[in-house]
Amino acid sequence: MESGLDHRSARALLEWHMALGADECIQDSPIDRYALPDTAPAVARKAVAPVVAEPQRPQIVPMAQVDTVAEAERAAAGATDLAGLRAALEGFEHCDLKRGARNLVFADGMAGARVMVVGEAPGRDEDLEGRPFVGQAGQLLDRMLAAIGLAREATDREAAVYITNVLPWRPPQNRDPDAGEIAMMRPFLERHIALARPDVLILMGNHACDALLQRKGILRLRGQWAEAVGLPAMPMTHPAYLLRNPAAKREAWADLLAVQARLREGA
Repeated sequence: MESGLDHRSARALLEWHMALGADECIQDSPIDRYALPDTAPAVARKAVAPVVAEPQRPQIVPMAQVDTVAEAERAAAGATDLAGLRAALEGFEHCDLKRGARNLVFADGMAGARVMVVGEAPGRDEDLEGRPFVGQAGQLLDRMLAAIGLAREATDREAAVYITNVLPWRPPQNRDPDAGEIAMMRPFLERHIALARPDVLILMGNHACDALLQRKGILRLRGQWAEAVGLPAMPMTHPAYLLRNPAAKREAWADLLAVQARLREGA
């Protein structure tokens, strides 16, 4: 399109625009720089790394899901002799008492004796020495057994005695065994009795009766013959109770005489 300006007027107009600050050519038609384009500009997408599955980790079974009684049954059943049973107990990792005890308290006396005494749990002295009934209560037990001609040091089956506990490890602060601990250790105790092969059991205290008779109330049970794992069993008050209640020694003496009579009858 031809302009109506001559070259002198056009140059004067250009110089006037330059004086105003124009620094680029002006097109024939205006440009609306705020108008949106018909299509959005393409945006480069970032490369997304492929999802890589994590390697499957081995499943860890929480301790609470482990059937500790079933584990104890399997461990105890695998023992073919007393040495094997002791080793099974030493390798049993499901009882928390083991972590706080100094020693495994397995047994004392002569295996194969006619009389087997089952106590409750080791105390401080037993934990230190690794033998059952060695504290004050144990010394009283020795005197009680001696009164009917029995001793843990005897080598003759008729005069010997074999001693163990329901729990092989000391509970903290000498607290009573709880129901879960008794249930967990019962398979080991029953296997212990089967391997020791006594003729008569003496159940010393409430927790021994709970473990082998599934009954509590030692003051009601004492002095009455019962059957535990197929053997005659005499419940008796624990020597520790007798130390606190000397008047109960008369009843304990009657229970010992009943054991002596049973042995003389051939159990």
